[in-house]
Amino acid sequence: MSAATYDISRYLDAAREFAARVALHAERIDDARELPDELAREMADKGFFRLLAPRSLGGAELDLPDYLRLVEVFAEVDASTAWTFNQNNVWATNSTRVPPQTAREIWADPRAVVTNGPPLPGARAEPADGGYLLSGRWTFSTGCDHATWIAAMAPVAADGETGPLPVDDQSAPVMLVPKSAVNIVDDWHVNGLRGTASYGFEVDGLFVPSARTFSVTWPPREDGPLYVLPTTLLFASGFSTITLGVARASLDVAIDVAGGKVPARMRGKLRDYTTTQREVGEAMANWRSAKAFLREAVGQVWQSARHDGSLTIDDRISLRIATTHAIRMAAKVVDSAYNLCGSGAIFKGHPIQRRFQDAHVITQHLQGRMTHYDTAGQYYLGLEPRGQF
Repeated sequence: MSAATYDISRYLDAAREFAARVALHAERIDDARELPDELAREMADKGFFRLLAPRSLGGAELDLPDYLRLVEVFAEVDASTAWTFNQNNVWATNSTRVPPQTAREIWADPRAVVTNGPPLPGARAEPADGGYLLSGRWTFSTGCDHATWIAAMAPVAADGETGPLPVDDQSAPVMLVPKSAVNIVDDWHVNGLRGTASYGFEVDGLFVPSARTFSVTWPPREDGPLYVLPTTLLFASGFSTITLGVARASLDVAIDVAGGKVPARMRGKLRDYTTTQREVGEAMANWRSAKAFLREAVGQVWQSARHDGSLTIDDRISLRIATTHAIRMAAKVVDSAYNLCGSGAIFKGHPIQRRFQDAHVITQHLQGRMTHYDTAGQYYLGLEPRGQF
């Protein structure tokens, strides 16, 4: 398959320049629980939400390793911005499954962003002439503040079927509706990743034409290597990169604190104590080893996607365990940094506090589940692996 046809240095320069401004607004983003309008618009105008969309729809279709370098740039300044960046970009790879006419309708808008979220019990779609009547409530819809379209997965009721319907992520259709057609529900009251605007949304009997529905099981129309990768592993690659970025920034905060702080009832700066030196050394080793494992797994998967047009089970399992391990080890590094910062770390204004909260929200996400280790263990023990990979 063809190699990259873009200049990654241009994207990196633009990301660094924009990230520098995001850093100035990090606390504002956290307090407001969403990106400021001017920053969200600029991200869209710079094409920062179209990096993984196909070129046929005006996207950049970046190579995965290059894309993750951009994720890292944002992660080191603000996890919420990086999370929104990754969520909205990865979801855009579904544009290759959306019916062509609808894909063109949505992504013809240069500022197009699609957000999604899992349904709460009771969400359903009733068959109607030419489409469906959609009702229910959905949650965790990252980027609701700047999205232009909403993607709602919902089980379809059979004729006359009443009561709650089970949701099968592999079969329930996804329905695309303009954001203006849904009611946004402010249920995002959390301590970490606050700025992602991961609100809920609800509709009641909204008509959705069949042409605006698709299934995540449909094969992509595009043949680029990016679309060989399972969506769940694309999300995992980005989210684990974000956690590593948060960990590195946290460690930098701790190193800075250690260089100037004299702990209460102790003599000498914090950095002069062997316990501090060992903690920093071990944290750096954990961070670098987790990052190296992730890069190795991403590199192998990308090589398979480019040269073979497919992934082996070994490729998938390796990336699954590498992403989970990166999230878990990064959180451990953040904990070390938090502990080194002492009692001052408990205050909201301390630079470690937001990063500590962000890292531990990420560990609770699907991509950070400890059961992914089980999946890898099953595979390496010669058993049939179970899980999402």
